[in-house]
Amino acid sequence: MLSWMAWTLPTALIFVGLFSAMAVLTVLEIKYPGGAERKGILGLTTTRGDRLFLTCLGTAFIFLAWLGLVGMPLWSPLAIAIGWGILCFWKV
Repeated sequence: MLSWMAWTLPTALIFVGLFSAMAVLTVLEIKYPGGAERKGILGLTTTRGDRLFLTCLGTAFIFLAWLGLVGMPLWSPLAIAIGWGILCFWKV
C-alpha cells in the first residue's frame, strides 16, 4: 500500500517530527491566539509559524549543503540544524 515511497525509519521520523511541530503550533495558537508576533534581528515581524518555516527551510539547506560538500555522516549538520532552530525561535 505504501510501497510508492521508501518508508525507512529516518523518513518516518522526519514526517512525525514535522507533523508534531505543526500540532504543537496549532495547540499554542488555540491557547494563545495571535502567533506571538515579534520583530527579530532581520527587522521582520514574524510569528511562530514563520519561525518554524524558516527553521525547516534552513535545516533542509544545511543538510543539502553538508551532503554536497562533505558527505556522510550527518551528526554534525544535525547539531548545526538544532542550533539554527534555537536561533530562529530565539532571535528571528
